Amino acid sequence: MTGQTDARLAELGIDLPEAPMPAANYVPFVRTGNQLYVSGQLPMGAKGPEFIGRLGGGLSIAEGQKAARLCALALIAQAKAAVGDLDSITRVVKLTGFVNSTPDFTDQPKVINGASDLMAEVFQDRGRHARAAVGVAALPFGVAVEVEAVFEVE
Repeated sequence: MTGQTDARLAELGIDLPEAPMPAANYVPFVRTGNQLYVSGQLPMGAKGPEFIGRLGGGLSIAEGQKAARLCALALIAQAKAAVGDLDSITRVVKLTGFVNSTPDFTDQPKVINGASDLMAEVFQDRGRHARAAVGVAALPFGVAVEVEAVFEVE
């Protein structure tokens, strides 16, 4: 039986990627009580990291938003791997987005909207969340964006 969230993904034409394996000595998620913490996810495509570069240094806000959306897809895939049924997610609590950006770039919130918008599209009211959008000097593999999440689960 397909849950409401899976049906919503299908309605939006979204196929979740496989939940990525950790690249170092950490786990992809930790569940404690009714909280699910998902480790930072990178914009990974079928052939590896995508959207390499810095915002304000060659990458556009639109490209950064696409990178953030890929990160959010990976977050949802990790959440599904953790809980099985996405309908058991009662709330997207918080996203923290890291944007590889030049010192003078100040539109990190616009970039992380790519992840926030996807959470709202998929989870609707349950997808409204608290958030931080932070500019950083570098990210793994030189990617433009990394996003981590906290979910509330049944």
